[in-house]
Amino acid sequence: MKKIIVRLTFSFFALGLTNVVFGQVDKDILNWYNTHKAGLQTEKAYKALKGKTSKTVIVAIIDSGIDIEHEDLQGKIWVNEKEIPGNGIDDDNNGYVDDIHGWNFLGSPDGKNQKYARLEKTRIYAKYRAEFENVEAAQVPANKKAEYELFIAAKKSMEEDKEKYSMYKEQMAQLPMILEMVPQMVGQKLGKSDYTLKDLEKWKPKDVQDIQIRQLAIAIKSGELNKEVIDSQMDQINSMLDYYLNPDFNDREFIGDDPDDFNDVKYGNNDVEGPDALHGTHVGGIVGAVRGNGKGGDGVAENIKLMSLRAVPDGDESDKDIALAIRYAVDNGASVINMSFGKAFSIHQKEVYEALKYADEKGVLCVHAAGNDAKNLDVDTNYPTDKYSFQDKSFTNYLTIGASTRFPKGKLAASFSNYGQTKVDVFAPGFEIYNTVPQSDYKKLQGTSMAAPMVTGVAALLKSYFPELTMTQIKDVILSTAKSYKGTQQELPGAETKVDFGTLSVTGAVVDVNAAVKKCMELTK
Repeated sequence: MKKIIVRLTFSFFALGLTNVVFGQVDKDILNWYNTHKAGLQTEKAYKALKGKTSKTVIVAIIDSGIDIEHEDLQGKIWVNEKEIPGNGIDDDNNGYVDDIHGWNFLGSPDGKNQKYARLEKTRIYAKYRAEFENVEAAQVPANKKAEYELFIAAKKSMEEDKEKYSMYKEQMAQLPMILEMVPQMVGQKLGKSDYTLKDLEKWKPKDVQDIQIRQLAIAIKSGELNKEVIDSQMDQINSMLDYYLNPDFNDREFIGDDPDDFNDVKYGNNDVEGPDALHGTHVGGIVGAVRGNGKGGDGVAENIKLMSLRAVPDGDESDKDIALAIRYAVDNGASVINMSFGKAFSIHQKEVYEALKYADEKGVLCVHAAGNDAKNLDVDTNYPTDKYSFQDKSFTNYLTIGASTRFPKGKLAASFSNYGQTKVDVFAPGFEIYNTVPQSDYKKLQGTSMAAPMVTGVAALLKSYFPELTMTQIKDVILSTAKSYKGTQQELPGAETKVDFGTLSVTGAVVDVNAAVKKCMELTK
């Protein structure tokens, strides 16, 4: 599931959902991930590379789709030169007809597109409910125990989510009224109706209710809470209840494939944008938007081509779509695969494992977002993963990325980011990232979905300028040169307690492309 985080926290209401953070971008945010001291140091890296030639690197974006017509992505989209556009023939015999810029695994041959999907837990519940509903554990035969336990876990999680989001819906319905009341209440407290954001920041109420009113007023005044945001949040809640958590919703009906049959591959179409390409377009822009043209944020990597593989709907991605997308990327020349998605359950783990193993053996680097649940991945798995329970050792060419901010003094780890001293490799900027969205527009988004393409971009940049290095070597350089924050006390994601940043990932560091470039120069002398 693709997640971009916006959190509205009130006395009666705490909600973390996928969304856009609306509002105008300011100079502190624009391009900070490339230039800030807590960013990637991208501009310094390009100064060090001045005069050095580069080779084009293909980067696969497995996501919701990419707006390939975006003004800031022109010249950055991969073209399958072996395919003749629009002739209805699979010219390169790769199994995909007219796959000019990639493939849409969420479509039907007649051009329809899937937008919504159930969560994996909902699919699991629907798959096994006829067999296991109202069945006690003692009644289950030994050869069915694992499936039964999976069903019970999925059912419990699904029912908890249904209860939670039903409550959110009731509370969200109150926000329009609050939106009208708060300005009047604040005006009375401050003695003026034309108060500014600075007035609110100077106001230091001691009463708990007044503190909460102030927080709401700041959110309203700054544009982070308005009718557009409320409507968007309500749409997401309704989607959660109507689609994600609805076991009777058939999310593959018009696609026509069997999602449990990985040999059934004749499905999809070549619409690589789809009905909602916001997430994928933003991810693609972070990797490789045109640099230095004054439009939006600059991409990290310059000489790249983006291969769009649409496999991530609104809801949880299908294991089958992900496995086939990974194989497509490898077979069609990608050096790096960005995977800004994840889920808590995975019903076809072995098939996804086999696809990742295929990429690993072919020397393709997979970069995965850690997830936005403020969870410890040493305890809770976010699928896909670098090491499944049945796997002897972790994949060599695989990175899991946490999200960092531009605030290194105490709040370096983004409050939503998953973490893990053994399961998250490194952190990268994923907070308030301004980049491309559909219709040649730009928005500020946040999530580990934004952090992963930072590292994908770094890997592509290094491969572009140092093509003699393998992706394994490049991965090692990225990790060994990341800026260490071990020993610094930072807020634990999802909590107010302080922890050593070194306990949040393998490296305890934030990616530094300038240092990585210098290391690659040493290795290739």
